[in-house]
Amino acid sequence: MEKSSADVSNRIRAIIVEQLGVDPAHAVDDASLVDDLGADFLEVAQIVMMIQDEFNIELSDDVAKTVITVGDAIYVVSSKTRANRSRGKMGQ
Repeated sequence: MEKSSADVSNRIRAIIVEQLGVDPAHAVDDASLVDDLGADFLEVAQIVMMIQDEFNIELSDDVAKTVITVGDAIYVVSSKTRANRSRGKMGQ
């Protein structure tokens, strides 16, 4: 079952809102997890782990370090799931 980009976005926002206890209206694409939403280093790491579990993907440490904003999280997951789908189709 392919996930739409809106579904990916909604699921990531739900993880961030749940983990940080912030108002969903504040979880906009350009909101910084640390500066705008008040996350600390450990909370950001937990969000990345929750995202990996939710989408059954693995993000390298280098990629995880690029997750600064809500939009960054959406982008890396969308890119990773798109790449996985492409590889799956090519291997069939």
